[in-house]
Amino acid sequence: MGISNLEYIALFLATFLLVGLLTPIARRVALRREIVDSPTQNHKTHREPIPYLGGVAIMIGVITISYATSLISNFSQNTFILATSVLGPALILGLIGLWDDLRNLSPLPRFIAQTVAGVFTAALLINSNTSGNPTGSAAIDSLITIIWIVGISNSINFFDNLDGGAAGTVAISAIAIALLAFGSGQYLITALATVTAGATLGFLLWNKSPARIYMGDAGALFLGVLVATLTIRLSPTTDQLIGSFATPLLILAIPILDTTVAVLSRLRRGISPFQGGQDHLSHRLIRKGRSRRSAAFTLWGLSGVFASFAIWVAQPNFEYEKYIVYGGAALWALLFVYFFATDDE
Repeated sequence: MGISNLEYIALFLATFLLVGLLTPIARRVALRREIVDSPTQNHKTHREPIPYLGGVAIMIGVITISYATSLISNFSQNTFILATSVLGPALILGLIGLWDDLRNLSPLPRFIAQTVAGVFTAALLINSNTSGNPTGSAAIDSLITIIWIVGISNSINFFDNLDGGAAGTVAISAIAIALLAFGSGQYLITALATVTAGATLGFLLWNKSPARIYMGDAGALFLGVLVATLTIRLSPTTDQLIGSFATPLLILAIPILDTTVAVLSRLRRGISPFQGGQDHLSHRLIRKGRSRRSAAFTLWGLSGVFASFAIWVAQPNFEYEKYIVYGGAALWALLFVYFFATDDE
């Protein structure tokens, strides 16, 4: 089954418009019910309460368009089930995140829920043989899938600390996934990534600096599991194994960098990695003199560079594939040294 370019554009526009229209409604509901992020903790950088529930608009938009498309198109029952294997765990984590937004859960319940979602998704992917880069060992594939999903869902949640930062970066990652999946004939992954890109950009209209609404843990965990699962399912058309395994890392290099810098910084200072702080990439850029908007553009630009590397290595018969991977790894290491050397807080 194939999908025309026009249909992909329609998917993107439909999700973009739906989330763009739902987000201000979610904002009004959040303000009416006082579901807001108040700047009452040291790691908060905004000065006025900002409403949550943007993640609810993202979830509704992605799930509505995805399943509506499957009902009116010639998707098979098997495709419907495979779509659920991606959207189901993301929705579960999104609802856990919403509960956290409303009740302020401790890190342990969130971590347990993420692990359960990782185990569930790993079982589906391994049993259906839909992992994009299988190693040949079901145990190893399952372990990698669980670690990846738990790690990336946390990374996106950690990364959501700047107006538009996470939404814009996830949009860039989703576009890269869509292009790579389209090139390898993975139509379902292309469609879901296209919908994700439309949803995040529709939300970004209201979340860009100065943000009028936040996605909250609901949106961050939903998007984290979604992009983690899509990258696991992705089977890039690389010529070498190193390029294939490096592709997901390149696509999500900046959120991974942010989490690595923040966690190691906290461990160095003897505090919990789950404790909030102003030690993320965005905070360090702002302390270097950049505005919030400029910091967001910088993070988007870096995400775009690494996404371009991922697309570059997937070009057919590309003899310099491994050198692009090495170059991407070297750039990531240099950025780590640069940011880690910046004052923590």
